[in-house]
Amino acid sequence: MTVTYTARVANARFCGFSKLLLAWKGSIYKVLYKEFLAFFAMYTAISITYRFVLHDDQKRYFEKLAIYCNHYASLIPMSFVLGFYVTLVVNRWWSQYTSIPLPDRLMCVLSGGLQGSDERGRLLRRTMMRYASLSALLILRSVSTAVFKRFPTMDHVVEAGFMSREERKKFEGLHSPYNKFWIPCVWFTNLAAVARCEGRIKDDHTLTLLLEELNAFRGKCSMLFHYDMISVPLVYTQVVTLAVYSFFLVCLIGRQFLDPNQGYPGHDLDLYVPIFTLLQFFFYAGWLKVAEQLINPFGEDDDDFETNWLIDRNFQVSMMAVDEMYGDLPMMERDRYWDDSNPRPPYTAATLFVLRKPSFQGSTFDMAIPKEEMHFQPLEDIAENQEESGTYHPNMALFNRLLNVAPSPSGFMEGAFRRTSAQLQRLRHSPSIDQCTSDDDDDDESGKIGKGGSLPSGLGQETQSTLCSFREEKSTRTPLLEIQFEAEQERRGHPAINEKKELSGVEGKSDEEWEMREERGEVESSRGEIQAPACLPPPPPWSSKETSTRSVSALPFTSPHRSAFLFQPAADSSLEHCSSQPAINQNRAVPAIPKPPLGVNKKSFLTVPSYNEPQRFRSVSMGSELTGS
Repeated sequence: MTVTYTARVANARFCGFSKLLLAWKGSIYKVLYKEFLAFFAMYTAISITYRFVLHDDQKRYFEKLAIYCNHYASLIPMSFVLGFYVTLVVNRWWSQYTSIPLPDRLMCVLSGGLQGSDERGRLLRRTMMRYASLSALLILRSVSTAVFKRFPTMDHVVEAGFMSREERKKFEGLHSPYNKFWIPCVWFTNLAAVARCEGRIKDDHTLTLLLEELNAFRGKCSMLFHYDMISVPLVYTQVVTLAVYSFFLVCLIGRQFLDPNQGYPGHDLDLYVPIFTLLQFFFYAGWLKVAEQLINPFGEDDDDFETNWLIDRNFQVSMMAVDEMYGDLPMMERDRYWDDSNPRPPYTAATLFVLRKPSFQGSTFDMAIPKEEMHFQPLEDIAENQEESGTYHPNMALFNRLLNVAPSPSGFMEGAFRRTSAQLQRLRHSPSIDQCTSDDDDDDESGKIGKGGSLPSGLGQETQSTLCSFREEKSTRTPLLEIQFEAEQERRGHPAINEKKELSGVEGKSDEEWEMREERGEVESSRGEIQAPACLPPPPPWSSKETSTRSVSALPFTSPHRSAFLFQPAADSSLEHCSSQPAINQNRAVPAIPKPPLGVNKKSFLTVPSYNEPQRFRSVSMGSELTGS
């Protein structure tokens, strides 16, 4: 019988396993004591021979041999070899147990699927269940020595009632050189087909379910046969056995206590009894014995599977389920919690402490959060924080691509450092880094740009730029591809148009004010956003006076939507200058680009304007203006 000690270790307590050390049945002492006594007897015999039989010259030679054996015994990889081998055997041992065929699922499907309380229906159910039990008996008889001793011949199987004499004739009449444990399963399927034809199995789905359970049952029988046929490779078992035995044969000589008077290192003490060597033998040889016991659990060891008990249990339970329990139902009645919406089964005094424990609600149920962090934040603030933390516009890839091909003259560096330092000083004195306001906020309220947004913080990160925004909080964004830049080349030659742009742009601001702002690098901002096309090429060298008199709104846009890119001169007035870019190097030679025809009044934001006309460009990727003087 399998040694069961589960109840004794149900609760962990002080020295819980130590109480198991005194057990004898199934213990390591019972398995290993003979090998242990043999090893100790051989060690003692060699020790006595060394001490009392050998001469002095022979003792010196034996001592050198003992030191040599002790030095090289550590080269044998005992832990490595034994560890892998025992792990393999234990996994195989448990897999074999789970492959033992159990009839529980099959008998439930058969009892509910094959109808008929008459003699014919009862005979069909019992016969089919007996065929399944016969198949399990035949395979266990083939792999288990205990079952084979119980049923050594087919006559014993017939006499035990698993097979009739007529069935035995049929069984032996089917000639096959292989194990015929599967024949009763085929008889089972034939009877199932007969029951389906008779209408006792109501539909094909029930027949399919019944055959699937039978195939699972037969598959486990087949797995037991394969486990019995396919063992752990013999070479692995031989390597492990040779490693253990050779190691301790070497230890018989290498672990001897030598004469302390000779002064050998590590041999200063003579204890006569090798305590730690015996413990090492107990552990390593015991590990090998564990593998030896588990490699075939269908034997007759103390911890082998109780196959005969399994045969008795399975046969009795399966017959009861398909015969006595067929159609046997207790009378239905209302349970004691019929009118209780919260049924609570009672507890005994020994288990009353369970009620005092709070119900588990989740690992975060008791987590504390500061009260000030529990308030919901407005979506507008969340969107603004995301943009300030580096959220990129969907068209940033196009901006960056155009930014990489834009010219960056070296002459900009001197002016860039000067303008950047001026704007950093202004930002340091401003109350918020999110707003970049001009000194002329109180003077010129008409300088607001309609419903824009702050420039994405990712724009112009590789250049000297300042984040600028507009005063309007709400923004209506327009797809970038809808933006149209009105041709400045056409309007440059028409004084009326230029005069109109001058009036709608920077009324009330003199040339001297714009020049002072160019020197100081003033910044005008509020809360909106600006989204604009990539950096345009620098303009040609124009006169400073002509440039200073032109406003940002002098570059009109025509689009059906109001957005951050749409500068409406009449509705939104002008955009105040906000730039950290250096001045254009006026000595730079710019190639002449032919002007487009006057009939074209609109162009895409990807169109590069001509160099030979005075205008003010807005570098959106850098958040500033490039002004040609």
